Amino acid sequence: MHLDRTDPEGAIAAAAKRCSNWGRWGADDVLGTLNFLDEAKRREGAALIRRGASFSLAQRFDADGPQKGWRRRTNPVHTMLDTGLDAERGTQGFPHGLGGADDVVFMPLQASTQWDGLGHIFDHGVAWNGRRAGDVVTSEGDRVTGIETASGRIAGRGVLLDVGRVIGTDGELPDGFAITAGHLEETMAAHGETARVGRGDLLLVRTGRLARARREGWGDYVGGPAPGLSFTTADWLHRTEIAAIATDTWGFEVRPNEFDDAFQPLHQVAIPHLGLFLGEMWDLDVLAADCAADRRYEFWLTADPLPVTGAVGAPVAPIAVK
Repeated sequence: MHLDRTDPEGAIAAAAKRCSNWGRWGADDVLGTLNFLDEAKRREGAALIRRGASFSLAQRFDADGPQKGWRRRTNPVHTMLDTGLDAERGTQGFPHGLGGADDVVFMPLQASTQWDGLGHIFDHGVAWNGRRAGDVVTSEGDRVTGIETASGRIAGRGVLLDVGRVIGTDGELPDGFAITAGHLEETMAAHGETARVGRGDLLLVRTGRLARARREGWGDYVGGPAPGLSFTTADWLHRTEIAAIATDTWGFEVRPNEFDDAFQPLHQVAIPHLGLFLGEMWDLDVLAADCAADRRYEFWLTADPLPVTGAVGAPVAPIAVK
């Protein structure tokens, strides 16, 4: 597909029209593409557990994370409320020598490994399924498609497409590399039958960007140049009927974006029009190494968001099991 770099408005409008899922599951729908993930797909995913090997796909949530203040996003701040020292001194007020520790965390909900909810991005003031953005998200939060509506649902067959390993150099794609539908298909072909992607799947796309950040430092991992999905993949994402997609990058789509003047245009189609759940800053490296070793790129994946009522995104600690 040819993109006119000077016309993001036109490209977004055309893609939104081609790829719209508005009304597909009724006017009241709040789940979007998670509707594709049914009980049969979960049974299929559960049957993939053979070895019992498990892999955490979450980055750590701590002060040494990637955030640097953009849109007031900071790294998590972890503070102790009660400590072992308090217990030793007997100041906690418990009987018979009992002591304990307690703590608290403050953080933006998209500080580290996370899901974008359906109230996170709007197109010209319109949210998922054609609702007015102001009717969905208010000062009280997302009152319609809050992330809690997805609770208990994001579990099923996961598929890893290690584009960094197949297309890249030394397992990594360079910044600004736009992953097209052709690249995704080429990666599937290289991985074999276990990497087929279709209806209800939870797709993970590894670029190698996080591996480089770990090696060289965070730098501009947040908001800076990165490999990612091309805007032209909107039709592929719609056609395959996947339930959700996650990457090892901050912004999911290629940066700089593929237009002269644009900011995250694929988000503007994928979330409010497809109703697609996007995951970002996932750690796929250890899982990818295992998949390369045993040549199996499918697995059971559970990735329930923290059900913060009314949140437009939420932390997640995904686990893949093979």
